[in-house]
Amino acid sequence: MGRGWVPQRPQKTGGLAGAKRWLASRLNAHDHQTKPDPAVVAQAVAKHVPVSSTAHAQATIQHMVDDLLGLGPLAKFTRHPDVTDIIVDGRGRIWTDTGAGLHRTDMCLDAAETKALAVRLLGQGGKRLDEGMPYGDVQIGHARIHAVLPPIATEGPQLSIRLPSKTQASLETLSRDWHGASKWLDVLGHLMQSRANMLISGATGSGKTTLLAVLLATVDPDQRILTIEDTPELDIDHPHVVGLATRDANTEGQGGIGLPVLIRQALRMRPDRVIVGECRGAEVADFLTAMNTGHRGAIGTVHANSAGDVPARLHAMAALAGLGPTTAALQIRSAIDVVIQLNRSDDGRRYPAEIALLSKTGDGADLNLIPVLTTVGQQVIEGTGLGLLDSLATGDRRAA
Repeated sequence: MGRGWVPQRPQKTGGLAGAKRWLASRLNAHDHQTKPDPAVVAQAVAKHVPVSSTAHAQATIQHMVDDLLGLGPLAKFTRHPDVTDIIVDGRGRIWTDTGAGLHRTDMCLDAAETKALAVRLLGQGGKRLDEGMPYGDVQIGHARIHAVLPPIATEGPQLSIRLPSKTQASLETLSRDWHGASKWLDVLGHLMQSRANMLISGATGSGKTTLLAVLLATVDPDQRILTIEDTPELDIDHPHVVGLATRDANTEGQGGIGLPVLIRQALRMRPDRVIVGECRGAEVADFLTAMNTGHRGAIGTVHANSAGDVPARLHAMAALAGLGPTTAALQIRSAIDVVIQLNRSDDGRRYPAEIALLSKTGDGADLNLIPVLTTVGQQVIEGTGLGLLDSLATGDRRAA
């Protein structure tokens, strides 16, 4: 609803169901991304449903808006300040994650409810979800929503919802749970100051995007940051951030805008740092191109179980892009200075497991990592790469 939206006078029929139908008709005539003014809607809803108090009216309005535009029965979980993920499994069981792993709630949905919710949510984002296209994802507000339907979801419809953090973390607050935090902060500060090209790796939920955002918050305010993402997730506390996001093709296969196009656009926008979001497959070729443009301080993320797995992961993705092993290794050695591996413990603690330099020497397809810092139990072990960090600042990286 745009500014100055005034609801039409509702008909006094139908009780709560009538109020919901009326509100749906009004919302459908306006921008779904903008919620109505609760005070204005409260007066109109009261004409449909007698309310005992302002609080009752607000609760009624919130319930209807959740059902029409929000996450419906799952919306109440989003109001918990620590919930980062909401999962509906094939049996309708609802799970949440507040940073300590998945926890089963006492609420369930039947298959029809889950499917209807998934179809509506993806539909709001202009995506199709049905038996012919039984999977998809969409961004609504800052929430990332993924859905899978039968027949490929064998137990029943599945919903996975990733929510943004409700608090703006800083590097200092993030590091409170790290063993040897001062060592990690010293090295990370040096890497940011020397404008190293970094790759942040880790499993799903290990905190890659969170660390990337807080590192970028430390960038000098006069630097212009260009972010390129498949799904907008980065929330950066910095005065000069320009975000670009890819776009899927429509049902006719038209209108898609991919990573290569956005990289070209970003390079024409006078960036100081080019930040490429998660790299998953053949787009690694464009990812490496972006990091090889001469804009020092580029950072990206990738899924990997350990820092040692990153070279093989990069080679596998490069093969999908048609790059041979030797060509890929040359590109990777030129593009990436440092790999930062993040882990998540069984109790939900996220921490850096390793920082390693990518060696600039070597022949053929070999990619070698030189440890800088490594977490072993509750200790932080310094590696030979620690003495080579100054080469990043001077630009003489041959020693690595």
